[in-house]
Amino acid sequence: MMACEHGWERLPADLTLLSDEVHVWCASLDMTTPHMQPLQDALSADELERASRFHFAKDRRRFVVARGVLRSLLGRYLGVEPRQLRFSYSAYGKPALVPTSGETGLRFNVSHSHDLALYAVTYGREIGVDIEHIRANIACEEIAERFFSRQERALLRTLPAQLKHDAFFRCWTRKEAFIKAHGEGLSLPLDQFDVAFAPGEPAALLATRWAPHEASCWVLRELTPSPGYAAALAVGGHGWRLACWQWPREGLR
Repeated sequence: MMACEHGWERLPADLTLLSDEVHVWCASLDMTTPHMQPLQDALSADELERASRFHFAKDRRRFVVARGVLRSLLGRYLGVEPRQLRFSYSAYGKPALVPTSGETGLRFNVSHSHDLALYAVTYGREIGVDIEHIRANIACEEIAERFFSRQERALLRTLPAQLKHDAFFRCWTRKEAFIKAHGEGLSLPLDQFDVAFAPGEPAALLATRWAPHEASCWVLRELTPSPGYAAALAVGGHGWRLACWQWPREGLR
């Protein structure tokens, strides 16, 4: 199911984010060195230091690209040099832009898995995104029994064996996107809310046990960035439009 009506569009000549829009970007993290260098040049000293901690070169490169693309995207939306951006993190690790005198209320969230990253951007709304590379060696049922809600576990048990794996990843990404948007990390127990994930069923937040009315305040959307991946978007409030963009491998000129 495509969450984006027109699929994943290429970079427009005039990139504008309207107040009633949510933009989601998909980027490959595997780039050649010439295309990667401008992204690395935009990183801060602490980001470069974090990159140096990765043992494997492939992981270092993917981290550099992921952070560089984030800076390039946000810089383009805000009309500032990517290197000038400063980030802060909540007690639960959710990233945000450090407020400035020209604060615009831009909100964003990032997720990456294997060789793909997703970036969700909007104005004045809580937002979360999650992507997972669908791996065959994951003990789906055991993980679900430990973390999913009673209703979700019961549904997963009813599915045919050949459908359970994909269903698990649909459920997981929708739950992760929501807790990232909510901003409290895993301090918000995964078994305290229910999401829709049955085959062919639209993504939705069905119940929030700490405050029953809260479920109606959020929108979940399924994303399909590439075969072999599951992804989801969670946004606070209604009345917004979704546009999906494909980050060019050659970067922004």
